[in-house]
Amino acid sequence: MYNIDLANVKSIVADIVAKHNVENVAFVGCGASKAELYPAKYFLANCSKKLRVAHYTANEFNYDTPDWLGDTTVVITASLGGSTPETVKANSVAKAAGATVVSVTHAAGSALTKEADYTIVHGFEANYAAKLEKMGYVLALAVEILQQVEGFDKYDKMIEGLTNVFEAAENAANAARKSAKEFAEKYKDAPVVYVMSSGASMEVAYSTSICLMMEMQWVNSGSFHSGEFFHGPFEIVDKDVPFILLMNDGKTRPVDARALTFLHRFDALTTVVDAKDYGLGNAVDSSVITYFNPLMHTAVFRVYAEELSYVRQHPLTLRRYMWKLEY
Repeated sequence: MYNIDLANVKSIVADIVAKHNVENVAFVGCGASKAELYPAKYFLANCSKKLRVAHYTANEFNYDTPDWLGDTTVVITASLGGSTPETVKANSVAKAAGATVVSVTHAAGSALTKEADYTIVHGFEANYAAKLEKMGYVLALAVEILQQVEGFDKYDKMIEGLTNVFEAAENAANAARKSAKEFAEKYKDAPVVYVMSSGASMEVAYSTSICLMMEMQWVNSGSFHSGEFFHGPFEIVDKDVPFILLMNDGKTRPVDARALTFLHRFDALTTVVDAKDYGLGNAVDSSVITYFNPLMHTAVFRVYAEELSYVRQHPLTLRRYMWKLEY
């Protein structure tokens, strides 16, 4: 019910590999879409032994285009509505250099699809699992590229995880409502909220900060890596200072745990969304669980953001500048 079309992903990558010698993979997007590309980049950069892997905000890719961009490069772009101008231009830049472009969007026939060699259309509205499809499809593309270009000894475990994680995340989101309401009451008047995580979820923390807090709630926010916490940010910790920690199950959990211990030591106002608490390990093998935390964190914290918007009477769709001004 909640699964993505892994056969289509496999077919797309097989066609690319049959036509091109793939040496480079670039993930390009803006805002939340850029963040949703990061788990795939993190996976591929960690697990590939040969591929060059990069992750760009679209306009940087457009203005400071990498010298290695060419016919050995696969560029994966993403935009929910398919109309983000910077990302649409990135497709043009990539195509002009001879790269193969795969675009992932919710909007069939949108501008992002026009110059793409391959397009994957994902869901969004149906449920919390559907909101993960963009991230999931991009991760699946990375898994298939690695398998078909180099081979990957944990390929079957990754496919198993991609088969199971969406239902697990949907169940987790639905189970999170009570704790989300408690979070909303505690944070509704917070003047600033800091968000941190590590590993593949680092940019879930980033998008939580810049999108769910700053864009959608007009709440001042900042994000940083849990491993960087002790190299600057911990100096602002004090009693009742608001923090959100997206805690990982897997290899980087000790990094998050160290930060959490410090937050508790000084009685900071701390909310922990722990993938382990929501049963990620029941859906994904421990050998690859590190790469699936972002899907669980994204699903659960969406519920938190909804509850915050209700108590603040500030809908997640409300904007001051976006869609209203030329910029």
